[in-house]
Amino acid sequence: MEVLLYILAGAGVGLAVGITGVGGGSLMTPILILFGFPYHIAIGTDLLYAAITKASGVVAHQKRGSINWRIVFLLAGGSIPAALATTYLLANVFGDASHYEGLLTSSLGIMLILTSAVLFLKGRQLPSSQPSTSLSFGQRHSTKLTLVMGLLLGTFVTLSSVGAGAIGTAILLLLYPRLPALHVVGTDIAHAVPLTLIAGLGHLIFLGNVDFVLLGCLLIGSLPAVQLGSRIGAKLPNNILQPILASILMVIGIKFALF
Repeated sequence: MEVLLYILAGAGVGLAVGITGVGGGSLMTPILILFGFPYHIAIGTDLLYAAITKASGVVAHQKRGSINWRIVFLLAGGSIPAALATTYLLANVFGDASHYEGLLTSSLGIMLILTSAVLFLKGRQLPSSQPSTSLSFGQRHSTKLTLVMGLLLGTFVTLSSVGAGAIGTAILLLLYPRLPALHVVGTDIAHAVPLTLIAGLGHLIFLGNVDFVLLGCLLIGSLPAVQLGSRIGAKLPNNILQPILASILMVIGIKFALF
């Protein structure tokens, strides 16, 4: 029965991701915690789950030519070292998982709240057709800021498993407003895969925070459900679905942040 429940959970999250386009981390980790899994196991398992489920998206976007690899490498230049350093600190400074559970809980709450805020604001960005003479501070210093944002993203994604998708997209929209929407999505996914993979492997190798039986069940349910959800999502009003999802994430995020 538990195995069936995990498969159904994977299918439910996969369906939601396919319909709304929201990354699975913001949904999957709270669900796993609700099932009774310890925070560190939920986060570590979800990181590898995210890497595997997003990998096919990289292939699809590469075929369309919708990945800006320069931006991917800039983000990764900050996020990958940050993910490795964060994992190392968790393993060598805190030691036992019970010693850093509070840090994981607070980080999860913060990232869920930020993800919720991004979803509420999605689609309300300023037009990107502003003249080149009025570049914002973020655009003028986009290279340095991309590295810094990657560093912060790598740290918090490793601590919470949340944000590689929604927060990454927000960063790209702010720093690169002229980047076409399809390229924003493709670039974000191309960066999210190595980030979640490295962070997930760090949790596995240094902390032992991955449940492979759970991971397999989630993948069995989610991989076909994502494809189904993407077909359903094309026929449903996304401007209604995303605010509902954002409200749920906000409530859950506040609960974890104030835990």
